[in-house]
Amino acid sequence: MNIEKTDLISLITKIREEIGHKPVEINIQDIFFDENSGNLLIITPDRPEKSVVIGKGGWVVGRLREELKINSIHVEAYSDFLVPQYRMELALAKLEKIIPEYKLPEKRALINLSHFLQARINNPYDIDFLLNKLNHIPPEEDQFKTVVALSGGVDSSASLIIAKMLGFNPVAVTVNPGNIILPSYFRETAENLTRKLGVEHQYLKVDMEEVIEGSLKGRFHPCGRCSKIIEDAVFAFAKDNNIPFMVYGDLLSTGTQSLQLEIGSHEAVSNITKEDVLNAEEGVLRINLPALLSLKKGEVKNIAARLGVGKKGGYGCPLLVEVHKKHPHMRRFSIQRILRETRAGMLEPGEALDQITGFF
Repeated sequence: MNIEKTDLISLITKIREEIGHKPVEINIQDIFFDENSGNLLIITPDRPEKSVVIGKGGWVVGRLREELKINSIHVEAYSDFLVPQYRMELALAKLEKIIPEYKLPEKRALINLSHFLQARINNPYDIDFLLNKLNHIPPEEDQFKTVVALSGGVDSSASLIIAKMLGFNPVAVTVNPGNIILPSYFRETAENLTRKLGVEHQYLKVDMEEVIEGSLKGRFHPCGRCSKIIEDAVFAFAKDNNIPFMVYGDLLSTGTQSLQLEIGSHEAVSNITKEDVLNAEEGVLRINLPALLSLKKGEVKNIAARLGVGKKGGYGCPLLVEVHKKHPHMRRFSIQRILRETRAGMLEPGEALDQITGFF
């Protein structure tokens, strides 16, 4: 199907008139149509133009999809890509400083990542297009390994998929604090994904009794303490196995903060120097992959869905659900996390509202 911008504008104008929306100027900057998936991406100059194309309650874009007889339409504002592009340029500059100090084959994987990041900067609109062009790079015999922290959620699953495609030769580790924090369906998702990818998968046992007891009694919110224990366990695994890289599904630590040389329990070097890298045996390079690529939550979901990983409702942590029920004031700390992701552009306001209302 050949979709022309002028024809699309005429059709949107006609639909808006038919459903009683007031006449306004319609601006479309660019369109991308994927024949294979039947998905149309519409880029507008700014958010007000995006609202015009979507229409009240999504009526306009819904009718547009029916008229074109395609699978889906996604509308984005070009203005929303300006800050992510800047963040990616910061990350790329830092990555290019790090690469020369590593030896093969670690260097090769980092170069693959830098090329992919540059392609993402050049085309920030369509991560699926870039992934479809990217061939799986097979690991070499006796190649180094990269630890990927895999919880079974969409963020870490997408990170594992990309790390595998870029030739990082990942080994997935799932920290298992018990069912109250890591339900069985997350473990099943992690096992299914690693099996499909042909990736080694290991579980790490940790003691979360103090976190569970303290949060259920309302002494503190569990997420910060839980994350620290998990990250310490992953770091210890990497150090014990002489693994140089750790990959996390963090969305928030964008730009230069998406690459950190961790040298101990929650000690990180932001401004990585040549001397730091030469002494890499003292640390592990942490790569917050979705943040480095400035991925939005919707993009992360789409990547994970390629291999059948779907998002469960809410946070998916039974402990957090119980803490919210027993101590309603704790919800505000969870909401703050959602608002940070929204301010950073990772979450659309509608997605954030759905998550927040889910707490109530």
